[in-house]
Amino acid sequence: MTAPTRRRTRAFPPLLTTFVRFVVCGGGVGLASSAAVVLLGERIPMAIANALVTVVSTVLATELHRRISFRSERRGWGVHLQSGVTVAVSYAFTTGALLCLFAVRSDPSPLVAQTVYLSASALAGVGRFALLRVVVFGGRTRVAAHEDTLNKSTVAMAV
Repeated sequence: MTAPTRRRTRAFPPLLTTFVRFVVCGGGVGLASSAAVVLLGERIPMAIANALVTVVSTVLATELHRRISFRSERRGWGVHLQSGVTVAVSYAFTTGALLCLFAVRSDPSPLVAQTVYLSASALAGVGRFALLRVVVFGGRTRVAAHEDTLNKSTVAMAV
C-alpha cells in the first residue's frame, strides 16, 4: 500500500508576506487618514487637522504593524516613539525630494510633482519597512517562535 501523497502548496517567502501586510495596514490607515483630514479640515484649520490626524494615524499604524505586519511582542510608548521617528524621517525625505524638484524646475507640471512625490513616498515606505522590521520590531516574532515549536515537535514525532 502506498502512502498518500501530500500536495505541496507554494508559500510566499516570509519577508514578502510581511511586506504585503505592511503595505495593506499602512495603506488602509493612509486612506482613512486622508478622509479624516478632509472631514476635520471643514471644522478646524487644516494645519491642526493634519497634525491631529498624523499623530493618531501614526499610533494606529504602529499598533497594526506591531500586531499584524510584524507580529511582534514589543509594545509600549518606546515602540511608538521609534515608529514616530521613522515617520519623521519619511516626511523629511519626501519634503526634500519636492524641494529638490522645485529647485531644479521652478514650475513643474502637477504630473511631474506627483510622480516625484509618489516615488519618494515609495522609497521612504520601503526604508520605513526596513527600519521597523530590523530596529523597532526586530527580534523573534510570535509566528517564528510558533514555527520553531512546530518544527521541533514534528521532528520529535518523526523520530
